[in-house]
Amino acid sequence: MNDDTAPIIVELVPLAAPVPTPSAPLGEMPYRSDSWTPDEVRTLRQLFNDDTPLPEISEALGRGLQGVRDKVCTLGLRRHSTRPWGELEDHELIQTYGKESAATIAARLGRSCGAVYTRAAILGISEAAAPPWTPWEDAQLRAGFAADIPTAQVALIIGRPHAGVYSRATKLGIKHASTPKGWTNAEIERAIELAEAGHSYTQIGVILGTEGFSTRTKSSLQALMRRTGQGKGWGRVWMPEEDELLIKAYRDNASLTPLRNRLGRSVFSIRWRAEYLNLRGTHARSKGWRLGPDWSEADEAWLRRDYGKIPTPELARQMGRTRAAIFTRANVLGLVHEGRQRWTPDHLAALRIAHEHGISLTDLAAALGREVGALHKYAGKQGLVFGRRPRRPQPPTLADILNLSEAAKGEGEG
Repeated sequence: MNDDTAPIIVELVPLAAPVPTPSAPLGEMPYRSDSWTPDEVRTLRQLFNDDTPLPEISEALGRGLQGVRDKVCTLGLRRHSTRPWGELEDHELIQTYGKESAATIAARLGRSCGAVYTRAAILGISEAAAPPWTPWEDAQLRAGFAADIPTAQVALIIGRPHAGVYSRATKLGIKHASTPKGWTNAEIERAIELAEAGHSYTQIGVILGTEGFSTRTKSSLQALMRRTGQGKGWGRVWMPEEDELLIKAYRDNASLTPLRNRLGRSVFSIRWRAEYLNLRGTHARSKGWRLGPDWSEADEAWLRRDYGKIPTPELARQMGRTRAAIFTRANVLGLVHEGRQRWTPDHLAALRIAHEHGISLTDLAAALGREVGALHKYAGKQGLVFGRRPRRPQPPTLADILNLSEAAKGEGEG
């Protein structure tokens, strides 16, 4: 199921440090004994690509560590290092994370942005405020959006939160090649924030509507998350930093959902890696954060038999569960309550006709045999606002409402 063998992408497009533009004609420069020779640059590139620690490169070249770091940044070199983190690296990360971008820190430490981003989580460091974006990050963002790379993967390459990628894209005036029709960057950014906060797709759709965006359906949000790559791992190899963070989550009995979002890994990838590391079964909450008892096959058979046939509160009492647990499990099993009416063509026509002819929502609900609250919510989804309307002395039947349309046609023809 998981083929975690793909190489980790460090950058999409190279971007070396910009060369200053001369303000006057260049003259002959005096010889400097500390100038980098072509041989030194070739040696630096070779050792860097071989994942040699920067202090060892410094020693091999006979140059200071800061000078080597500066040269690495000037050349725009980046790599994914598999070396364990040292005490000095952790100290520098603690001092600079949140003040500088993960991309800047990664270039200086000779590590990938994803490794820096993950190591910060291991050390419990958070960003008080997002640091300014660098030209290198903007270049990766533009390239990823143009190449139709899932935005969650772009976020990991850059070392930024997924929602933050869309915030930056809005400022740059760019849209992803796979952006669904009718969606804005700001709306996608908010949807991802809500998903990472643990809201269901149904809840996200409602929240978006209350915040001035379009009210989205569950299916449209599922399609959006698939396009953006939210919760997918792309089969890339696991970094040592990711393993360490997963081990820490199991050791601290922490929720794995924030971890999954931060690493850009699927549920199945997390489970597979936990089993590989012999972590399965060691989490104190091995059944998740569900408070009620597990659902056995006998329980599900009971639910299938009685759901919709006896009142839900009574069924919940008999099964020793909450109403919410009954509704949730029934939804998972695809059960439909027999008491719920499906919208027939006549009911849909009556809804439209009642809206056009000033019939109150209360009268319409009585004619359709539906609850006023549910009818109001459904009408709103169809873009029909009834507002306050007087009730009729003689409540109309469904046939009466449908006949209004025929009567209107007859008057028009007359």
